[in-house]
Amino acid sequence: MTRFDAATADGRRELFADAIRAHDERDSAFLTIEAAGNGANAGNDAGSGSESTPWVQFADGTLNLDCTDDELDRLKSLLDEFPSFTVDDLTTPEDVDGTNVRVVARTDDERVGEFVDRVFQRVYNRPDGYRAWVTVV
Repeated sequence: MTRFDAATADGRRELFADAIRAHDERDSAFLTIEAAGNGANAGNDAGSGSESTPWVQFADGTLNLDCTDDELDRLKSLLDEFPSFTVDDLTTPEDVDGTNVRVVARTDDERVGEFVDRVFQRVYNRPDGYRAWVTVV
């Protein structure tokens, strides 16, 4: 991999698919993708501002992400559009607000890339031009 961020839909989806292939080739434990915040710096820097930075991890055909109750509702709605993706596990720790979601992806890398891009936009409400980073491969 020679690039680790992108800010257009096509660029992000290609980046995510390339990162999945690199993750598989390196046989790494997991892959982590982060998206910039919604504020004034949304296109400039991952983790800018005080809000938490949404992330998605991928390993062994499974996506892992944390969601608030509202985000979980939006994720379930999005999953209706992607029948090759199914919720495998929902974990809600007592001492934490939100739910950890594991989604199994039974499809190719490009479709996973498209789904992850849509997760950032629909579930985490990132704008069309948000910047995403592959932070761990």
